[in-house]
Amino acid sequence: MNKIRNYEDLTSHGCSKSREIVLNIAEQTLNRLDSYSRIKSIMRLEGDILHIDCKSWDLSKKRHVYLLGAGKACNHMAMAVDEILGNRLTRGIAIVKVAEPTDHFQNTEVYVGGHPLPNQAGYEACLKILDLVDHAGPDDLFIVVISGGSSALMSCPIEGITLEDEIKTTDVMLKSGAGIYEINAIRRHISAMNGGMLAKRIQNVGAELIGFGISDAVGTPPTGDIGVPYKNYKSTPMGPDQTTLDDARRVIRDYDVADRLPKSVVDYLMNAGPECETPKAFPDNTYYLLNTLPDSCIYAKEIAEEMGIPAIILSSFLEGESKDAGTIFASIAREIQAYGNPIKPPCVILSSGETTTQILDNRLITGHGGPGQELTLSFAIAAAKTKGACMFSIDSEGTDGTTPVAGGICDSTSYQTALEKGIDVHASLRGHACYEALQAIGDTVFTGNTGTNLCDFNILYVPETEE
Repeated sequence: MNKIRNYEDLTSHGCSKSREIVLNIAEQTLNRLDSYSRIKSIMRLEGDILHIDCKSWDLSKKRHVYLLGAGKACNHMAMAVDEILGNRLTRGIAIVKVAEPTDHFQNTEVYVGGHPLPNQAGYEACLKILDLVDHAGPDDLFIVVISGGSSALMSCPIEGITLEDEIKTTDVMLKSGAGIYEINAIRRHISAMNGGMLAKRIQNVGAELIGFGISDAVGTPPTGDIGVPYKNYKSTPMGPDQTTLDDARRVIRDYDVADRLPKSVVDYLMNAGPECETPKAFPDNTYYLLNTLPDSCIYAKEIAEEMGIPAIILSSFLEGESKDAGTIFASIAREIQAYGNPIKPPCVILSSGETTTQILDNRLITGHGGPGQELTLSFAIAAAKTKGACMFSIDSEGTDGTTPVAGGICDSTSYQTALEKGIDVHASLRGHACYEALQAIGDTVFTGNTGTNLCDFNILYVPETEE
């Protein structure tokens, strides 16, 4: 199955040639990033011996082998491990965002958790995981697969804080304008699973942990040899946490959210002692890092250049307000086409990161959307002045914000198309209803689960000016 499932629809209107170039780059990039094939490229089972590249484990010496997983790319990660281990796997528990008909597991139970807001199913799956870990021992092996989104999907608040409290905390923080590192500083310190608490629980029973991770953190360096254990792995439920209680307290003050967060959460974080800090190191665990956020741009640049199109990586640190980023990309496109700066057209401009949308009052919301859709719809307004320019922006795991689509694609004709259909693009942006607007003009990108999770992935194509 192609990664971009509505490719034909997306190239049937607008600047078709520009759209084809952008979508072909995206398709090939997503295929290279798929965690199923990446795990299978380094992991194999030969008799009793589990090999992960040059490192081996004798499973005949293990009483049980367990698979635990959570995240927006967990479907593909868990499927690879489940398939490789077969009947050697005692039991698996995976928490995913969207279950696909194409998902096939032999010995793994799959639960659909909530994202971006936690839900009851994810919470109940966490309780099963904790019970499984608590009954394990030194002769057991845990293989844990984690990708972005696990903070919400693997939601299990500590005693004294309810699931409803955690849901409200997540909702408030996601709309506060805070960055993901700042949001996680709060979420990890009220969780029995996140911030390394799952790994600590496994450590406490003496079991061994092998972890496969995908890092969607802005600032993580590109991956090298993915078969070599990654010594500096951090964060997520299975690794050490770099955030602190002091970070959480600072975020509450900086974003002035104390009055909007549940009282139980604020009281706990403000009064917790050193004994409540999350773990900061797990030197005995073995971690493999499959992909990091800059990889999408690196692969896309190689693919574009193989297609004969010059490409530059603008930034893999892109953050800030999504709609503002869309306007900036349109301005860059106009500069390129008019004056050849910072690169002459035709060219591809690539970026990745995690832009956000600030919503201080839920009453302003008139529809649905996500950062990728806000970026592309905002781009459409100013891009009308740059003929043939095309902007693609998705959440690389396949669902953008509160919608079932990965993101959006707009070109220099999209704004006029919206006007002709009676769509007020500015009102859609103000009301965070970009999904409805983009759907109406046929510009939402649908992928389903992609098998990766590297936050935002943006491709801008700028053609030469037609004489």
